[in-house]
Amino acid sequence: MKISVVTPTYNRAKFLGDLYNSLTSNSQYADCEWIVIDDGSHDITEELINNFKKDNKICIKYFKQSNQGKMAAINNYINEASGDLIIECDSDDYLTDDAFEKIIDSYEKYKDKNIYALCFHKYLNNKISGNSFKVDYTTMFDLYFKLGEIGEEALVFIAEIRKKFKYELEQNEKFVTEARMFHKMDEQYGIVCVDEPIMYCEYKEDGYSKNIKEQFIKYPFGYYHYFKEILQKDFKKVSFNKRLYSIKHYILFTTLTNSKKNLSSIKNISNKLLYIILYIPGKIKTKSEFYF
Repeated sequence: MKISVVTPTYNRAKFLGDLYNSLTSNSQYADCEWIVIDDGSHDITEELINNFKKDNKICIKYFKQSNQGKMAAINNYINEASGDLIIECDSDDYLTDDAFEKIIDSYEKYKDKNIYALCFHKYLNNKISGNSFKVDYTTMFDLYFKLGEIGEEALVFIAEIRKKFKYELEQNEKFVTEARMFHKMDEQYGIVCVDEPIMYCEYKEDGYSKNIKEQFIKYPFGYYHYFKEILQKDFKKVSFNKRLYSIKHYILFTTLTNSKKNLSSIKNISNKLLYIILYIPGKIKTKSEFYF
């Protein structure tokens, strides 16, 4: 069993040591390959990675490109992964000491299911993020929109399936929510939820999650298409709060992208009514605050 860990990074040399050490600790459980994609850093990232290579503890593939953003970096180099499984791990995250052991045990248990990923928990600021999973087999859309998950999870992809998909970027933007790709994968495959944490993460001051309002304003087109696609899905068993969340954000990004009002793009009748009710106040609120 070989596991490829894919890490896009930009000026994050000071964090990469923790991830590297966690990979070397896990290499006792599986053949490990670390693919580092340097998205135009101007710190000591390249020098640091070269020093890690000299240790000869794990296979490291280092690539450098002009700054294009995290998603483009992964799109450009995901096919360099030669493992059976792929983990996309941010440069400031790192794995638990037994992550690979948990991953392999779970993969052997569920490998015959029609899945694109195993879904594990993360530790966020040393506490498990989110809730205990209610089911073993589901989709990412159902997990968050129908089953009430609220945390950030760690996905371990089946490599041959992951390579069939790309992050869909719009208007030369550098970021789009990963969920847009996950929901496309949901149409053909499912995920298996494993109630175990395998990754540590913290929200850094310059990270995407910490600065979500800024990301909304900076990269609205990808989000616009994401919420437009969500509202074309089956909303049976989706909670009212999630409906409200989806409609509000669709109006938000319709306004930020100067897109035309498009009632026909919403599938569910109750969602159409909610959209009609919220459209004007939503546009006013967006223009005054740029955020719901």
